[in-house]
Formats: sequence, C-alpha cells, structure tokens
Amino acid sequence: MMGAVSLSRRTLLGGAAATALLAATGCTQTAIPRPSVSPSGAIRDQLNQVMTTIANGNPNFGVFVEDVRTGGTWSFNDGYTSQSASMAKPMIVSMALRKARPADLPADLITDAVLAITQSNNDAATALWNYAGYQGYTDLAKALGMSHTHLDEGKPDQWSWTWTTPADQVTLVKALQERNSDALTFGEAKFVYDQMGDVIADQTWGVGAPKSASVSVHLKNGWVQFKSTDNLWAVNSMGSVEGDGRNYRMCVMTRLPDFPTGRDTVSEVGKWVFSILGSGTL
Repeated sequence: MMGAVSLSRRTLLGGAAATALLAATGCTQTAIPRPSVSPSGAIRDQLNQVMTTIANGNPNFGVFVEDVRTGGTWSFNDGYTSQSASMAKPMIVSMALRKARPADLPADLITDAVLAITQSNNDAATALWNYAGYQGYTDLAKALGMSHTHLDEGKPDQWSWTWTTPADQVTLVKALQERNSDALTFGEAKFVYDQMGDVIADQTWGVGAPKSASVSVHLKNGWVQFKSTDNLWAVNSMGSVEGDGRNYRMCVMTRLPDFPTGRDTVSEVGKWVFSILGSGTL
C-alpha cells in the first residue's frame, strides 16, 4: 500500500513557503524563560521544575509525555486544550485513507498526503479534508479514543480550528507508531508515521529539536495566529523520539504573542525532555 510518490511542482512551492515563513519571522533565539540551573530530584520532579520555569505562569501551556521504555506517563497542566493548527494534518491524512477504503487514495491525493505532513502544505491538507468530509474527523477521533479531540463548534468545517489536548495527540502518535489500533490498518498507520519521519529540516523543531544522526524523530508541528479570537499564535508539536537510550512520545501545546517565541518555547521543551529522560525513566 502507498508506493513511491512522484512529487509535483507543488512540492517545491510548499518548501519555499515554509522557508519564507521562518525567514520572515526570524530564526534567532528569542528571550524565552529558560532554567538557569539543572533540575534535581526524581525524573518527574525535574520535569515539573523545568516546565514551571518555561511556562512562566502562562496557563496556555500543556505537555504530555509517555516513556515507551516503561509505559509511564507525565503531564504538565493536564487537560489543557487548544486548536490544532497544522498539527491536525496526520489526522486529516488518516481520515482520507479511511475514506478511500478498500482502495488506495488516488495518486494526486497520495501526493497531497505526503506534502501535507512533510511540508505542512495547507492546500494539500484542504484537498484531503474536502475529500474525506469533515465529519470524518470526529469519527476518527472517537475510534482512536481521543476523547477531547473534536471539531470547533463555530467553524466545524475548518481543520485548523479543531480542538485537541497533548494527551490525545500522544494517543494518536502511539496508534501510528504501534499500528495495532482498529481505527487504522497497519498500512495506513505506517504510511502516516513514515511521512512524519520525513518532515523537512525547517520544520523539525519542538519535539524534533533533539534530532541527530543517532536520534530518530517522527513529528508534526502546527502554528497559526488566531486573529479573530485572542490574536495569539497557537504553536504545537507532537511526535516520537528514539535514540541515545531514549524512547518516548510527547506533545507540547502553547499560545503566545508571536511565532518565533512559540517555536523556541516548544523546542526548549523538546530539548529538556530529551535531556532529563536521558538520566532515568518515568
């Protein structure tokens, strides 16, 4: 299922758009709150210390981590909910795959599926969303056990406005990685997860911050400014990290005044979770 894909001119346009966004918003490190000393104590205490510093009193900040080595979990600001932005794209691709059953997606939509995840191409995601029908989002979330993931009541047809939690996103990552959920076939889950492992370099931040030659990362980030509501940027990152003795899934979600601050904040979280889980397990 899902053979080799010949990418169109849209691929180049999607990559260029992503690069332009990062260039326009700046790539220099922002002045976000960072721990001045190394945390101490048990692993959970260390995570709590670090996240308290990074959150800096912001209630619009939530993290969920699952340690695959032990099955243990940890959360900060448990139950925080926010709009998905482009973090919804693995769900959108999964919806389209389910819609196409028992056949594969048409070739043009396979290309869109690749672009939607690896380059966060919005046109590609919208084409898949329209193909699947937005009602499929709720059906898939229910089938996956993502109990706090749902369409927006005011704008149910807008994928960027879908609501979710860090814990629900880790549930999705687990289903894609382990491929044993009844909601998706083995081939469907593998296809989506494989695309998350091929996200372009400019978008490998947040959960992907620790990525290296020895550390494998599968992820999807999301970022958008909600001008019609609080005018803040929702900046989110979900995925899995494995290597250098670590093996975990995580999601961090936040809302901040600008994209660079959001990007650097979730990347700081990604770096600290990687560092702390290198010295112990949950």
